Amino acid sequence: MPRRRTLDGFALEPGCVEGMALQSLEAGTVLNVVTRHSGYRVVVLDPVRQRVLVTGGRLFPESIEVRFEGATAGGSMLKIGWIGTGLRLEMSKGLERITTSRVRSVTIESVPPVGSSLLTL
Repeated sequence: MPRRRTLDGFALEPGCVEGMALQSLEAGTVLNVVTRHSGYRVVVLDPVRQRVLVTGGRLFPESIEVRFEGATAGGSMLKIGWIGTGLRLEMSKGLERITTSRVRSVTIESVPPVGSSLLTL
């Protein structure tokens, strides 16, 4: 079986190496994610519960709170809470699953000031 189709192979995908874990970010961190077809602005609301506010592309013309599930290469494997280049973002709103085109870049636009514990929107 080709390594790419195994769980170990998925973990070694380039997108799994170049990226970041949502739980490693502070609430209030703002990310810019550029995919093959769109650009998104992602505000981390609760990294532990994986809650984010996302805006951008045709999927999110207005800001909406979603649960950030993780990164996928397609199919049923998901790297939970991960944002990685070369992989697709997967988010959910209620029972609806939303998958983007492949991520080209992820940059941190801003981080909350040291000592701030509340996010003001």
